[in-house]
Amino acid sequence: MEIRNIAIIAHVDHGKTTLTDAIMKQTGAAAEGVSMDSNSLEHERGITIYSKNTSIEYKGTKINIVDTPGHSDFGSEVERVLRSIDSVLLIVDAQEGPMPQTRFVLKKSLELGLHPIVVLNKIDKPAADPARAEEQVLELFLELGASDEQSDFTTVYAIGREGVAMRNLDDERKDLTPLLDVILEKVAPTSSDESAAKPLKLQTFNLAYDNFLGRLAIGRVYEGVVRAGANVIVKKPDGTSRNNKITKLFTFKGLDRVDVEEAGAGDIVIVAGITDAYIGETITTDASVEPMPAIAIDEPTITVNFLVNNSPFAGREGKFVTSRQLREYLERELEVNVGLKVDFVSPDAFKVSGRGELHIAILLENMRRAGYEMQVSQPQVIIREEEGQKLEPYEEVTIDTPSEFQGAIIERLGTRAFVLMNLVQNDNSVRLTLEGPTRGLLGYRNQFVVDTKGEGILSSRVIGFKPYAGEIKKRQVGSMISMATGKALGYALWGLQDRGVLYIAPATEVYEGMVIGNTSKGEEMVANPTKGKNQTNVRSSGNDEAINLVPAYTLTIERGLEVMTDDEYLEITPVSVRLRKQGLTESERSKGKKS
Repeated sequence: MEIRNIAIIAHVDHGKTTLTDAIMKQTGAAAEGVSMDSNSLEHERGITIYSKNTSIEYKGTKINIVDTPGHSDFGSEVERVLRSIDSVLLIVDAQEGPMPQTRFVLKKSLELGLHPIVVLNKIDKPAADPARAEEQVLELFLELGASDEQSDFTTVYAIGREGVAMRNLDDERKDLTPLLDVILEKVAPTSSDESAAKPLKLQTFNLAYDNFLGRLAIGRVYEGVVRAGANVIVKKPDGTSRNNKITKLFTFKGLDRVDVEEAGAGDIVIVAGITDAYIGETITTDASVEPMPAIAIDEPTITVNFLVNNSPFAGREGKFVTSRQLREYLERELEVNVGLKVDFVSPDAFKVSGRGELHIAILLENMRRAGYEMQVSQPQVIIREEEGQKLEPYEEVTIDTPSEFQGAIIERLGTRAFVLMNLVQNDNSVRLTLEGPTRGLLGYRNQFVVDTKGEGILSSRVIGFKPYAGEIKKRQVGSMISMATGKALGYALWGLQDRGVLYIAPATEVYEGMVIGNTSKGEEMVANPTKGKNQTNVRSSGNDEAINLVPAYTLTIERGLEVMTDDEYLEITPVSVRLRKQGLTESERSKGKKS
């Protein structure tokens, strides 16, 4: 059977998972209601976080499909997957056109010499303009230095939600057969008699774990045949090798793995038995086979310190709280999360570097759901020095917003060292393109939601390291700090809510040094949220005034990472997210300021 390998790439999620699910349903590879986005976090956020494999059979051909994340924070997932496939389906929204991360995933594809097939999805949107979107995609191809062959891409029009695709806009809307036919027509078969006769060459591009089989290596067979029970040589990119044995071999059928005895060149397989498998390693049966090149990964841009929780409420809610348990989790995560870097700086502190706030936030969310408890410092960008010059990461930000909000956005980002590069008016909306330091973007997204009343869309991508932009004043508010330990009372919070925004609701347990809100005037304020109403037997007209509380601005991990300052920690447990000062008492904070 012929094999064709493709990846589905897009900006964040332009319905690509919906489209993949529809393909599986049409070809019988998955039942109704089964989705590629199987992780609970992916369901909640509506984005793809982890790359996943599926396999379908169509007209006697096996098509391996890899669904990749579209957010640049998870770019390491994309980079390693693209090495294992032969073509990509580039999903573009017919209304929005290419977005910053569309550029990111497409650039990676073109650099590897792949010939993308463009799918203009959501053509049923009221404001969809497929002709304009296709023109913008062509401009992007040319801007990224695509060859003539790559720029002469095939376009398919689709409505993923309805499971239909067309070669031309006026064709009958029936099913996804036109898209599947294009894949067979444009993607060359991977297997051949010549490659099958060569010694085994298999490169691992992903890892998985099974409670019974242990670590599993997911890779593509480039040459030869891989067999269950075979003795193999595992080579690192630097040439060092070790001997091992394959105990079990699986291929994909739909989303399920199928136990097989052997698999040929071109197939994507799961290998069990190599307990120390790592991404980028070459598995072979011949010692003379050269190891394949390492899978290059972009550098991290921000860093956060993970520390053992030492707050007054430490150990109450978490199952795993010690530094040894945190270290073990981070070491396991390093094996599969290749975009992450961890430096073990002290017994109780770990310096974790990632691709962005979302990358770190997803790691923290997974840890808390697994029962871990910790505290983290404010995210800081990674500063490099080259030839005596300080460099920091810069980002390109693309914003789609109603025209009435553009002034506030440009002014706000201007104070954060961003420069307006382009402005395109489209009816009542406008698309702004700005460039500036990543530092300026940290903590801005919540403010952006307020400035645009929830109607704006913000996307960004890292464009490299540029000269340091100097000091940026971002925070306009101060911290409201609890001076007492106990349960917060509605009466006390009622008196405090006029001073700023509260992070806690009545009956929330607080401790001295915990940040319970912010102050609108910008200064730090110490308050007592546990203070009750004084009781008296004297009646007066003001005594029975109703207490009307504004709903609290509940902290999540991402909100906490955005609003915290450099002298605060974000305390994360399986149950709660709290903000606290590093020095809990007034005297500790005074000493910290002096030092």
